[in-house]
Amino acid sequence: MIADNVILGSNTSIPSPELVNIYGCRIGDGTKIGPFVEIQKNAEIGSNCKISSHTFVCEGVHIADRVFIGHGVIFTNDSFPRSTNTDGTLQGDDDWDVVDTYVHEGASIGSGATILPGLTIGAGATVGAGAVVVKDVPPRTIVAGNPAVVLRETPDG
Repeated sequence: MIADNVILGSNTSIPSPELVNIYGCRIGDGTKIGPFVEIQKNAEIGSNCKISSHTFVCEGVHIADRVFIGHGVIFTNDSFPRSTNTDGTLQGDDDWDVVDTYVHEGASIGSGATILPGLTIGAGATVGAGAVVVKDVPPRTIVAGNPAVVLRETPDG
C-alpha cells in the first residue's frame, strides 16, 4: 500500500505497489523501491536510490541521494524500546522520542545489515552484508561484522 500522504519524486519506480507499506514519507526522483519494503512516516529517501526487498526504513531515517540499500536491511529508531509505560499501559507516539539516523550520499548498505539508532553512515561508505552497525561509519570506509568495525577505505576513497 502506498498512502496518499507519500511524496513521490518523478520517475520513482515501485514495480509491486501492492507489496509495500509506504506512508507519510518522501521519496526522491528516480528511486526504485522493491517488494516487501516498509517506509514509515517522516522518513526521507533521496534521489536515485535503490531500496531492495524486505527492507524496513523507520521514522527518523534520512537517506541521501545515490544510496544502495540491500535486501532485508533493518533500521531502528529507539535506543531503549519498551512496549508499555511504567504503569503497564501500552506506549503510544507521545511516550518516546525518535532518534534520527543519517545515511549520506553514495553509501551502500549490504543485505541483512542492522543499523542502530542515532548513527551516521558517511558519504561513500560501505556496510557489509549482515553487519550490525553500533557506531558512526566514517566516509569512504568499509565496515563489516557484529559489531561492525572499519576494515579499510573504499576503493574510490
